[in-house]
Amino acid sequence: MKKILVPTDFSTQAYNAIKVAACIAKKGDAEILLLHILDLPQQGNDSINKGTPAPEVMFFKNAAEEKLRELALSDLFQGIKVSTSLILDRTAYGVTKTAETNKADLIVMGSHGASGAKEYFVGSNTQKVVRTSDAPVLVIKGEGDDFNVNDLVFASDFTDNMKEPFKKILRLHQMFDTKLHLLMVNTPNSFKPTHVAEQVLEDFLEDITDTEYDLSIYNDLTVEKGILNFSKKTNADLITIATHGRTGLAHFFNGSISEDLVNHSPISVLTIKID
Repeated sequence: MKKILVPTDFSTQAYNAIKVAACIAKKGDAEILLLHILDLPQQGNDSINKGTPAPEVMFFKNAAEEKLRELALSDLFQGIKVSTSLILDRTAYGVTKTAETNKADLIVMGSHGASGAKEYFVGSNTQKVVRTSDAPVLVIKGEGDDFNVNDLVFASDFTDNMKEPFKKILRLHQMFDTKLHLLMVNTPNSFKPTHVAEQVLEDFLEDITDTEYDLSIYNDLTVEKGILNFSKKTNADLITIATHGRTGLAHFFNGSISEDLVNHSPISVLTIKID
């Protein structure tokens, strides 16, 4: 891992994400790019494009630049290379575009928790980033003071296109020395007998890893409920899941499961786009 992008609106939730990003950067010897986006009304953007920005626009821009400079000098980043960026754009699009332009390996974002309503970047923006980002997105729930991942859940249907995302999960597992839980959720509409599910998992893991793991097949009414209930049962610290991203088709597990988890999970969620 070389570069971690951390969007910030200078809120408490964004600062929680920054603390986690700093922890990961130290473990992975990565640099951090702090991003603030001025998502201005159209008239504000027009005034800048014409070269005559309104005084209130310049006030917010200068204030944000000063906050970014102060943040970059925080003791949190001791020993870490940090750069900053301030752009004018739509929030979700600005995050994904900046990640692509700067070749970020990971985006770390803050969240209010499992409210389902007060997500960072005001509601749907977090979900838009999860849906459209080529880079993995880690959405942080909680304070992030001591980001130790002891129990990591990888929820999947374990088809062949999940192998590359799983390899990325393995690197995270090795970085934090976690207990790895491999989870397949059985639902009434998509049910596999235990012996069939076990064979699918064994075939999936063949030639990928000899890492020790906990293999679980969990029955529930929906995939989302199964992941959340299993994670609660195992006292997991992090849920990881793959998403089809910007295909415009049904998302992973025949629905927007990754986005729903980001919105409703009480613990942090890492989403990885399927290539």
